[in-house]
Amino acid sequence: MRALIVTNMWPSPATPALGSFVRDQVDALRRIGGAGLELQVFDFPPGGYLRAARDLRRMPRSQPFDVVHAHFGLTAWPALAAPARQRAVTLHGTDLRHPRSRLITRLVLPRIDLVATASADLARELSPAQRERAQVLPCGVATDRFRPLDRAQSRSELGLDPAGRYLLFPADPARPGKRHDRAQAVARAANAELLVLRGVAPERVPLWINAVNGVVLPSEHEGFGLAVLEALACDVAVVAAPTGIHPQALDGIDGALCAPYDEEAWAQALLPHLDARDPRIAGRARAQEFSADAGAVRVLAAWEALAGH
Repeated sequence: MRALIVTNMWPSPATPALGSFVRDQVDALRRIGGAGLELQVFDFPPGGYLRAARDLRRMPRSQPFDVVHAHFGLTAWPALAAPARQRAVTLHGTDLRHPRSRLITRLVLPRIDLVATASADLARELSPAQRERAQVLPCGVATDRFRPLDRAQSRSELGLDPAGRYLLFPADPARPGKRHDRAQAVARAANAELLVLRGVAPERVPLWINAVNGVVLPSEHEGFGLAVLEALACDVAVVAAPTGIHPQALDGIDGALCAPYDEEAWAQALLPHLDARDPRIAGRARAQEFSADAGAVRVLAAWEALAGH
């Protein structure tokens, strides 16, 4: 099978964290697909849609791909220029929840053979007719990179107090929908210091997760919710709002909480982890259910069904 991934979310020297989850899925697809999968990636910077369409149009018409799979709704438009027998798109969140992006995305979906969303929660943003034919194809967490690390060593490498009471807000505070203000309130109520992942290189994120006592995710909306899975893969406690993958990922995990935001309740849930010397929860097995490899298996099966293999 010949497949082409088209994405405007891909790591670069200037934005090393952008689309790392798409790159992780590509890596997993190549591992799992083996010699029977010829996979190419066409990435372009955010906003470069017209140039991307021109470049894709130059691909040989005589050699269409079995599947051209776009990541992000707006990216599906330039991806139409690539020669393909079948077309797919994975929708990630803003493409369905931002008013302008939502309109543009919905207009392209009738031209797509396989419409997928990153989570079942996000699929609810589709029209009833679109929802009926949509699949859930998350990218997943790279469990080889996100794994339990020694907490004392992680704190030493990051220059943190060995005895500190730390919580982590795993996002840039400048993103209003992530609700940094709520995470700050929870940290104050729990008498903890709140750390943030602003400008942190992707390869160092596991250090930050393993260094803290717990992770706080009061997001208003998540297309998927990768940060919850990253915390679980490291066996680190997490409290999160019920959006995206959060309810499924945290269901039944002792020491984790998925519930509507409540400052006092969330702080109380985190206190045992803040008071423990090296708190851990048993989350890794759940994270592996949503790993990049598990997601790649589902994507490959969807492609094969689409192509009639």
